[in-house]
Amino acid sequence: MHHHGYLWTGPKQRFDQEALRRPPHPEPPPAGSNPELIQRYREVAAEFPTVDLPPLETAYLLVKPRSLVRGTWDEAKEGAAWLGERLAECAPRFASERNRDTARLAALINSAAEQLGSGADVSLGFYLERPSYLSLAVVTCSPNRLRPELACPAP
Repeated sequence: MHHHGYLWTGPKQRFDQEALRRPPHPEPPPAGSNPELIQRYREVAAEFPTVDLPPLETAYLLVKPRSLVRGTWDEAKEGAAWLGERLAECAPRFASERNRDTARLAALINSAAEQLGSGADVSLGFYLERPSYLSLAVVTCSPNRLRPELACPAP
């Protein structure tokens, strides 16, 4: 078992494009469906695996390009430490003062270490100034507990 880290920051408006954050349905629309529906399915099927937006279900980060992986760790504590470092870097930009609280952030990191150690994924999100959004995730791999059918992005 190992863990991969992912980070995304960008405009809140882009993050809210949920259609690009959902995997396509396993079955395409049936023949004779509305042409707009068929076209939209094709777009999502082509874009979902390559778009940099974090998926609604964290495990689907594993289908994203390898270039989006920000780190890989064998130990859960290492993945949690990476989360802590990213949070410390971004905390001054958090829109909510409550989210800047160092005790709260430390508790999040301790919880993340426990979750990763149990084989779960961890996903955190924070509103930043302007309005922007920060998405951080560490995904457990080989295999992923919730989506074992997803291949590991490691070479």
